[in-house]
Amino acid sequence: MDPALGRIMLEVGAVGAVVMPAALGRRVRAWLTEAAPDDRAGPIIAHPRSDRWTFLTGPTDNSYLDTELFAELFRVCASVALPGSHIVLPSPTDEGSGYRKWIAEPERDFRPEMGDVLAATRACAAVSGE
Repeated sequence: MDPALGRIMLEVGAVGAVVMPAALGRRVRAWLTEAAPDDRAGPIIAHPRSDRWTFLTGPTDNSYLDTELFAELFRVCASVALPGSHIVLPSPTDEGSGYRKWIAEPERDFRPEMGDVLAATRACAAVSGE
């Protein structure tokens, strides 16, 4: 909790994050839901004012060092959050403000693997020609 901001903060590391435009996020969510045996795509945060989604994943890895992946994600306005960066989670303070909301709330400790979210992002971007 950041007392100065009154926000719930999550440091990227043990939890990873992939950020993308909402339109691509909807396709990635559908892809992951179809592929998952339990129909879960993991916790997803919407940022309505910027029209972006953040997928929370399993632990961050070295994906952010892969220049080919970086270029592919850059072309579709997506990115991998860097270790040590912070993600602001939706909170009661955000209700009605339009800043953040849950698309898919966390379910216990489930988070998809970062590699699965990245693979779905690449596949969905390729299919749509983005």
